[in-house]
Amino acid sequence: MAETARDMAAHRLEDARIWAAPKLDQASHSVEEQLAPMVSAFLAEMSRRVDVSPARPRRRWPILALLTGAAIGAVGAIMYRNNAQRWTDTMKDNMREGVSDTSKWTGEQAKEAADKAGRKSDDISGKIS
Repeated sequence: MAETARDMAAHRLEDARIWAAPKLDQASHSVEEQLAPMVSAFLAEMSRRVDVSPARPRRRWPILALLTGAAIGAVGAIMYRNNAQRWTDTMKDNMREGVSDTSKWTGEQAKEAADKAGRKSDDISGKIS
């Protein structure tokens, strides 16, 4: 019985080999034709990304344009600040003059009102007497 089992196992093992050999051959061709090119392309792309190549010469005009814009902005800010200071000084002067003009005008109005009131009171006292 052991001998029969051994013969049967050897026969089954031979059948498995006969079935597996073409499958393994087909799988090796599939890997070679389909998977290997993709892996190869992936590895080539990674090597290009990792490779330290010489840097391209940089163009200087963007940096020049940035610095020029910054300089123009700084000049504009200085001019704005000076103009704002002059405007503030002018407004202060006008306010001082305006206050003195207003007080003069108010004083004149009060004087006129007092004179008018005095004339009215004289007229009324003259009519009463």
